[in-house]
Amino acid sequence: MSHEGIVLREKNSMVRDFARLAPVIPVVTIEDARMSIDLAQALVGAGLPVIEITLRTDAALDAIAAIAKAVPEAVVAAGTILHAAQINEVIDAGAKFIVTPGTPRALAETLAEAAIPVMPGCSTVSEAMALAGLGFESLKFFPAMAAGGPAWLKGINGPLPNLQFCPTGGVDLANAPSLLSLPNVLCVGGTWITPKRAMDEGDFTTIARLAREAASLRSIAKG
Repeated sequence: MSHEGIVLREKNSMVRDFARLAPVIPVVTIEDARMSIDLAQALVGAGLPVIEITLRTDAALDAIAAIAKAVPEAVVAAGTILHAAQINEVIDAGAKFIVTPGTPRALAETLAEAAIPVMPGCSTVSEAMALAGLGFESLKFFPAMAAGGPAWLKGINGPLPNLQFCPTGGVDLANAPSLLSLPNVLCVGGTWITPKRAMDEGDFTTIARLAREAASLRSIAKG
């Protein structure tokens, strides 16, 4: 195997290891980076150490950097990566891996060479096959419930049994078990753990309670 192949295999293994740390990855949009450390501590303390910070606000990079420095037990993923220029920005901020909502070919090729692991996003069988062709094995399925939910995941497992997914988009505490029970689902991603009102008010007690409920789904997820 070539050096590039060995490196990609190692990065795929790292993504799987991160995804298996908890059944749910909170998908978080942070408006104020000053709250990021308290938020990360609440999530980690409740059993959800992997946190996806979306690059949808000006505070995102500062939030990633703050968590990476102050909460080393947290595994920070940089989400909503849309452009190649963002890759080095999130690496410099301290992100442990990258997540995309969708992955055009040019971006996918650049991500394949990234210095940190990547969980690229897809919503169709053709997109999943294209990403598999570039060597990616663990994919984000987004928007999961709108794009087919458990039925899509069951259908793709036959022809593409080597791929594993993190369904995100429309996932909540009620439907997460139906996804986590599937053999090709590593974990799920969701925003329900950090509702906007709780985030706006800095209500980390509520967030920690929701995170504990989500972490309790571990018994359903595969090891």
